[in-house]
Amino acid sequence: MSAPLTIIGSGMAGIGLLKQLRALGVERPVTLITGDSGDDYSKPLLSTGFAKRLAPEKLAARSALEVAAQLGAVVRTHTRVGTVDPQEHCLHIGEERLAYGELVLATGAAPAVPFAIPEALAGRLFTINDLDDYRAFHAALEALARPARVAIIGAGLVGCEFANDLAAGGHAVSLVAPEQAPLPRLLPEPLGRALGEVFRDAGMTLYLGRGLERLEPAGGDVGLVLEDGQGLEADLVLVATGLRPRSELAREAGLEVSEAGIQVDRYLATSAPGVHALGDVACVAGINAMYVQPLQASAKALARTLAGTPTQVSYGAWPVLVKTPLLPVVALPPLQAPARWRIEGDGTDLVAFAEDQDERLIGFALTGACVKRKVELARATPPLLG
Repeated sequence: MSAPLTIIGSGMAGIGLLKQLRALGVERPVTLITGDSGDDYSKPLLSTGFAKRLAPEKLAARSALEVAAQLGAVVRTHTRVGTVDPQEHCLHIGEERLAYGELVLATGAAPAVPFAIPEALAGRLFTINDLDDYRAFHAALEALARPARVAIIGAGLVGCEFANDLAAGGHAVSLVAPEQAPLPRLLPEPLGRALGEVFRDAGMTLYLGRGLERLEPAGGDVGLVLEDGQGLEADLVLVATGLRPRSELAREAGLEVSEAGIQVDRYLATSAPGVHALGDVACVAGINAMYVQPLQASAKALARTLAGTPTQVSYGAWPVLVKTPLLPVVALPPLQAPARWRIEGDGTDLVAFAEDQDERLIGFALTGACVKRKVELARATPPLLG
């Protein structure tokens, strides 16, 4: 029998890899260890559930027990791995020592919260990065028994998707960010401003160009004081200030790690023999693309490698589809800062071409009716990892 494979993490990367292995007919024993409930669900659905008023159980395709039974794996939920010992090929979980044949780190990324949370407000501030987080925020909304005033800190991908979703669900949304326009990492400012105007027209309040100075209790509410001294109050606060790869286990085990995640080659191999990394935690040949298509491509390639056919991963020119139905947005951000953004269109129907010094297309951004050009422009853009 093949040596047992251990996967740490049960998100789209960990469970996706297990599915790919079983699809290839690999019968190797697999242990899946996760710090959360281990349910099989699609993470992108987290930012579409509040508009549809979906209970958490409606987002899960199958429970951890069903994953274990249907995919033939041992699934250990709510289990935290203390350390990884690559020399001894084992994990330490409390007092337990668990040996592995090969190891895959699919620990994902964790919300980055760049400010202190007053203890008195701890139950009113949330991040949503997995199904357990969704459960907690959903319960807080239900406990109010009325539309909530939700302040969202951060106007990036996660912040904008939840702003759209919560507003569509009938809640009063305020969006706070230091940038001048939403989606600063995906859109040039004119396209970001178009999205901001649509958000305002939908009834959201935008506090852009101003960072958060502090949080404080305000009667029964949460008080937010901005850098310019302006204040606002909310029932609940959703923090969406970015994600950081969960690479602590790898770093403490002596693996090569950077701020972009665990360093792996195109076979998803880390600097330690027998240890691979996958998904949001992995920086593949210098690129960490925290999107669904690169993750799925990596899972397929790694499954083939673990099945005995070493396979390098490739990333195409895959645009990001932002879930903001109020104004459709598609973007393929360039790997390096463009020499120029060339913008065409009117109103909210805009095309932005990211070009290098030689006027070659290296990325693009689309809003409104222009998103229909995504396939055409993706074909003209170099692959992310060819």
